Amino acid sequence: MIVINNELLKSSNWISGLQWLFFIFTNIVVIPITVGAAFDLSPETIVNMLQLSFIVTGLACIIQAFLGHRRAIMEGQSGLWWGVILTLTTTAAAQGMPLDVLGGSLTVGILIVSVITLLIGVTGLGPRIAKLFTPAVMGVFMFLFGCQLIGIFLKGMLGIPFGNQATNPSIDVPVSLLAIVIAILIIIISVKAPTSVRRYGLLIGIIVGWIVYTIIFKPESTGGGSTKFALELFPLGKPAFDVGIIITTILAGLLNTANTFGALKGTESMYEVETTKSEYRASFTITGIFTVIAGIFGLVPNSPFVSSIGFLSQTGIIKRLPFILGGFMFLVMGLIPPLGSFFSQLPLSIGSAALFVSYLLLLNSSLTFFKEVKFNTVNIYRSAIPLFVGVVIMTLPASYFITIPGVVRPLLSSGLLVGIILALLLENLINWDKYGVDTKKKEKDTADSIS
Repeated sequence: MIVINNELLKSSNWISGLQWLFFIFTNIVVIPITVGAAFDLSPETIVNMLQLSFIVTGLACIIQAFLGHRRAIMEGQSGLWWGVILTLTTTAAAQGMPLDVLGGSLTVGILIVSVITLLIGVTGLGPRIAKLFTPAVMGVFMFLFGCQLIGIFLKGMLGIPFGNQATNPSIDVPVSLLAIVIAILIIIISVKAPTSVRRYGLLIGIIVGWIVYTIIFKPESTGGGSTKFALELFPLGKPAFDVGIIITTILAGLLNTANTFGALKGTESMYEVETTKSEYRASFTITGIFTVIAGIFGLVPNSPFVSSIGFLSQTGIIKRLPFILGGFMFLVMGLIPPLGSFFSQLPLSIGSAALFVSYLLLLNSSLTFFKEVKFNTVNIYRSAIPLFVGVVIMTLPASYFITIPGVVRPLLSSGLLVGIILALLLENLINWDKYGVDTKKKEKDTADSIS
């Protein structure tokens, strides 16, 4: 257990906790806003979803740190889920599907996923499922996951509105220039600054960027509005039963387990431990509980954040106490509407710049997993196919998929989901290591015959 008495009095823990607060905040604040805009929800509903997201995320982080995997790994609204939901709103609009039917079907699918996740946790199936996510699969997942989220945050840096907030989105040059400068500043601090300063690079960048943005662009304050907070059941739509949406949602939920495996496996070297069965069981159970809450209240479902790996690598803050303090402060932001309203004014371009730098480190995580795989000219297909196919699908316009049957269109239009599925199938149906060994023997025999 954490020694609380003296540690709580250390200013360094509170400063580190403040940096965790900003990291959690910048990861979460944009999600309910963009989802609410995509579903044409009222401003009051979006504000309520935002506050509830703060409360739920803060609680999830604290509970995971104490009772779950017991590491400083952010537990929040999944980027994989976020991308899938935004993709579904786009494809549903092309099909003429009402948003309340889409939202209601999403709700049913998410609730089914929550039951599956709870069963994985309670029955202890986590370690068995983890065997499917080999280093080659995790390398593909980390790379494609990074590509998807880097793309989202790069758009945020360029001042391009998220979701369906603009009919003709375009690059905001002044905003994008400032965001790029802030990203460069954070990188310079992360590379050049002393260790004592380097760990606060994200926090410094966000504060400096926020101040400069306010001075230059003088944004209108949105504070002082309603301070009422109300829970609304099924804000995305009452339960509905579109089979295609439900199937895609369930598949997305199953593939979302890769976040848990990625976050836990990716931090094993930092904590110098190997994830135990009880840690998998506790982590999945807690995630399942919060997924139930997400389904009922229209939030994006939770998962451990693999981007925490980049944050931990960049800052070196691996102790749990600063993380718990950050989660607690984030929880308080949700409970005190004026405080949450103030922090919600953080420019999305500045938050995106900080996250852009943080998510760049997922490339290192991907390469670390790939180092465990012995590639050659034959078995390279195990990763080349899912990587290239996934990346190419990400670049294709949504209109290209109109001719695909509606039941599978949402799935096949997601480069991340397609890439992960291909990696899982190729890795677990074919013994690529056998081909690698045979190739090496042939190469050795050829070399011996020549000599």
